[in-house]
Amino acid sequence: MGPQQLTIDAAMTRALQLAARGPAYGPNPRVGCVLLAPADDTVPVSEGAAPDALDPRPRTVLAEGYHQGAGTPHAEAAALADARDRGVGVRGATAVVTLEPCAHTGRTGPCADALVAAGVAQVVHAVDDPNPLARGGAAVLRAAGVRVVRGLRAAEGAALLHVWLTAVRRGTPYVTLKTATTLDGFVAAEDGTSRWITGSEARAHAHRVRAAVDAIAVGTGTVRADDPALTARVTGHDGVERLAEHQPLRVVVGHGGIPPRSRLRGDGGPLLHLPTHDVAEVLRALAAREVRHVLVEGGPTLATALLAAGAVDELHAYVAPALLGAGRRAVGDLGVRTMADVRRFRTVEVRRVGDDVLMVSRSVR
Repeated sequence: MGPQQLTIDAAMTRALQLAARGPAYGPNPRVGCVLLAPADDTVPVSEGAAPDALDPRPRTVLAEGYHQGAGTPHAEAAALADARDRGVGVRGATAVVTLEPCAHTGRTGPCADALVAAGVAQVVHAVDDPNPLARGGAAVLRAAGVRVVRGLRAAEGAALLHVWLTAVRRGTPYVTLKTATTLDGFVAAEDGTSRWITGSEARAHAHRVRAAVDAIAVGTGTVRADDPALTARVTGHDGVERLAEHQPLRVVVGHGGIPPRSRLRGDGGPLLHLPTHDVAEVLRALAAREVRHVLVEGGPTLATALLAAGAVDELHAYVAPALLGAGRRAVGDLGVRTMADVRRFRTVEVRRVGDDVLMVSRSVR
């Protein structure tokens, strides 16, 4: 069987698949790159051409790569290294990449410069880079004579990078609020007990979400009431529960102290106490630590403050087929007195998780 052949469009689909292999957490975006050999008698593409003007003929795949997390080579550099390992040249090649190549020297060098130095003739990317520290790669490439085509499968690229793009464009973390309630909307019984409203499958899913975020936040009231560990745990094939490889930053918000024997002081991610009730101050502090995605797990006081401030981007509402009739609500008074002022979200997913239901919705702002 000969070398794999892909059209530029199919190569972008492959690049998106590669990008999805990278970690969802961390300050850097998930990016994939495929290097294609030049086509014989390549159809000329004018500068600034639309994606549908690209040469539709299949080309040989020379190499590929994806970003595996902060401090590792970016996708373009990984693909160039793969080409070197394979012993193939890339002069005249087309780089198909999910995000505009960066023009920034950080832990690694600028990808735009690396592509120019390698002799790549054309770069096709899905999404423009909004990061003020890294954007501008397309201009660098064009100045060096490289053809640049932007916007191929842009919607798919933006969907993959939704959390990261939102956080970078705004300068504050993407906020996901998790709730676990009974059918009648309670998060705890009248005596304060809340374990467990949802079943084991829903709790396991919540741990997988924890393992994919940068930080988990709770209020000091939750620390006192529940003594949470705020770790991401997984169950192995042997049935034993262990800490996941990635442990998010554990954040406690509020003026109350963290007890000396708190489980938060045990194994897990770093612990950060933010003694404030100012939502904007919390988000600024997390942004300063390059937190792109924070998962808020309670309790009602913190949830209400974030919702009232319009700071929640996404809701993960786990609903159990159970009734309490009385107890603590998931959210307190938001100041809404008429339906005209209702806080609305847009549903993006509904799934059954064991006996429970998870509804994922996003802000419509």
